[in-house]
Amino acid sequence: HATLSMPVRSDMVNGHHICHGGMIFTLADTAFAYACNSYNQTTVASACHVDFIAPAKEGEVLQAEASERSASGRTGVYDVTVRTTEGKLIALFRGKSHRIGGEVIGGPQGA
Repeated sequence: HATLSMPVRSDMVNGHHICHGGMIFTLADTAFAYACNSYNQTTVASACHVDFIAPAKEGEVLQAEASERSASGRTGVYDVTVRTTEGKLIALFRGKSHRIGGEVIGGPQGA
C-alpha cells in the first residue's frame, strides 16, 4: 500500500488549462512503484493502464492511493485511485508488477 500527493502547479497544465495527463500518470505510476516495492524485493512494471475520469485544475492537490489486488509468484496486480483532496475522482490506474530479484534496500547494487 502507498499514498502520495502532488499539487498541480502552473507548469503542469496543458493548453486546455488542466493538468497534463502525463503528470497524473506519473503520480499514479510512482504510487504503484512504492507499493509493489514495499516487500523490499526489486520489482518493476510489466504493464499498466490508466483511465482519465475528470480534469484536475491548477491549485488542486491530487492524492494517489495504491493497493495490492493480487500477488502470486513473481507477479502482482495493483490498483491506484487518483483523487483531489476534496474526493473528486480524477483517474484510475492498474499496474502489473514483476519481481526481478534483489533487494531494494541492502541488496546488490545495479540489480
